[in-house]
Amino acid sequence: MLDVSAIKKDFPLFAKNPSLIYLDSTATALKPQTVIDKLNEYYKEYSANVFRGIYKISERATVEYEKTRKLIAAFIGAEASEVVFTRNTTESLNLVASGLGRRLIGKGDEIVTTIMEHHSNFVPWQQLAIENGGVFKVLDVDKEGKLQSAVTLDEVITKRTKILAVTYVSNVLGVVNPLKKIIARAKKINPRIVVVVDAAQAVPHRLVNVSAIGADFLAFSSHKMLGPTGVGVLWGKRALLTSMRPFQYGGEMIEEVGIEKTTFKQPPHKFEAGTPHIAGVIALQEAVVYLQKIGLESIEKHETELVKYAVDQLERAFGEDFVLLGPRENRTGILSFSLKRTHPHDLAQILDEVNIAIRAGHHCAMPLHRRLGVAASARASFYLYNHSGDVDALIKGLQKAKRILK
Repeated sequence: MLDVSAIKKDFPLFAKNPSLIYLDSTATALKPQTVIDKLNEYYKEYSANVFRGIYKISERATVEYEKTRKLIAAFIGAEASEVVFTRNTTESLNLVASGLGRRLIGKGDEIVTTIMEHHSNFVPWQQLAIENGGVFKVLDVDKEGKLQSAVTLDEVITKRTKILAVTYVSNVLGVVNPLKKIIARAKKINPRIVVVVDAAQAVPHRLVNVSAIGADFLAFSSHKMLGPTGVGVLWGKRALLTSMRPFQYGGEMIEEVGIEKTTFKQPPHKFEAGTPHIAGVIALQEAVVYLQKIGLESIEKHETELVKYAVDQLERAFGEDFVLLGPRENRTGILSFSLKRTHPHDLAQILDEVNIAIRAGHHCAMPLHRRLGVAASARASFYLYNHSGDVDALIKGLQKAKRILK
C-alpha cells in the first residue's frame, strides 16, 4: 500500500481541512502543492502569450507549454505532434465528432457506443447520427455490468460501422473494459472503423499506452489526474488528425489568410485556436511528474486493494441492504452503490455533515442507470490519498445516515 500519510502532506487542502475525507476523485482530483506552485510560477514570472512574442518571457512560456506536450506524449506512448490540448475530455470528444465524424457519417452509416458511457461519449455521437441520418447502436452490459461477449460485438458492429466510441473505465461501474480485445475484434469486422476511447477514468489511475491499445483517438482531462481544471487532452493518429477539419477558427491555428481562402497549420496546432489555458497546461507538467514519482502501477494496486476492502466491509456492515453496481473483480477505485430504502442524495447530505465527500446522482450516465433499474446511486471513489481508515469512516457515516433516515 502507498504511504498515504506522506502523500496527504503534499496536498494543501488537507492542511486547511485535516478532517476531510474526500471520496470524489472520479469527479475531480485534488491538487498537490507542486502543481499549484507551477501554476503560480507562470503568472508571477512569465505571464505572456505563447507562440506570438519575440521576447524572453513569451519564449519561455512557449517552451514550457510545449514541454508539457512532450511529457504527455511520453506518458501515453505517443508522439508530441499527436497531442492536442483542449478544455476537457468533453471538448476532445466533440472535436472528433465535429472534425471527423461529420465527414464520415452519412445516411445509413453506423455509430456504435456502449450503454455505460459518460454522456460526453454518448450524446455527441447520438446527435451526429440524428443530424446526418446515421444509425446509432448501443452495446449492452450483462448483469454484472460488463460489456457483453464477442458474439454480441459481432452482431452489433458491421461493415457499415464507421465509428466505435467506448470508455476505458466506467465512471459508474468502475469496470475496466478489455479495450485491446474489443478494438482488435472491431477492426477485424471492419478494418476501416475509427475507434474513439474515453480514457478520463483510466489515465490518472493506470499505465496507458495508446499504441498498445490499438485505438485511433483517446481523450482525457488534466483535472482528474491532479492537474488544473480547464485543460483536456486529445490524442489522435497523425494521419487522421491531418485529415480532419478544424474544430474552431481563429488565432494561432492559421497558416495564411486571404480574401479567397485560408490555409491552416498542421496538427496539433490546427486544433488549438485562440489563447489556451496556458498556466493550466504548464502546471499539468507537475501532475505528470507527481504521478510518475508515485508510480501508476502502485496507484492502481493501491486502489484495487482499497475498493476490495470497501466492498467486503460494506457487505459485512449492511448485508443485503448494500447493492453494488458493477463487478466485484477487474475494477478500479470507483465504487457506486445503493442502500435499500434510502435515497443516495440523503446519504450524501448526511455524510457531508461529518465531512465525508461522496457523489450522488446519475453521474452523467443516465442510460446506464435506467438499464440497471435505478434512478440514482451513491459513488465513493478512491485515489492515492485515501486509505482504509476512510472506508471505516464512510461505513460509520452511512450507519448514522441509516439511523436518521429509518
